Amino acid sequence: MTHHTLVVDGETVTVPTSGTPLLADVLRDRLGRTGTKIACGRGECGACTVLVGGRPTMACTTPAVLVREPVETVEGLADESADLRAAFADTGAFQCGFCTPGQVVHATALLRDGLPPGEEEQREHVRHELSGNLCRCTGYQAIVTSVCAVASAREGASS
Repeated sequence: MTHHTLVVDGETVTVPTSGTPLLADVLRDRLGRTGTKIACGRGECGACTVLVGGRPTMACTTPAVLVREPVETVEGLADESADLRAAFADTGAFQCGFCTPGQVVHATALLRDGLPPGEEEQREHVRHELSGNLCRCTGYQAIVTSVCAVASAREGASS
């Protein structure tokens, strides 16, 4: 049996490659990272979003054997995203919560990259970037507000 080595949340793990498992299945079933949700199974909803090499990636359509860069899951981003998750809670940015891990992971990548200047430009940028992360409950306004508020707070804290 052949194996593939992944770095997940800073931990090096070796997984069997029999059957060419998808990254989402490896994360959930073999590594217990159940924050990575599988909803559509086609890379259309964003619930399975993880960061691969710092970039948002749909884990439900990514063969694990093709992953060569470090993977970050919502569990691995818990400390970094604490303020973002608090903002989501404060603004009611999630209701059922199923999309929340993917939203938080993707928003973490956006915050790392920084948002453009100007309130309306920021909101439009966040709306555009998170458009691949579907939410059937909230209407997105609170999600956008949360991400922009955290970006502003982090910018103020670093000044």
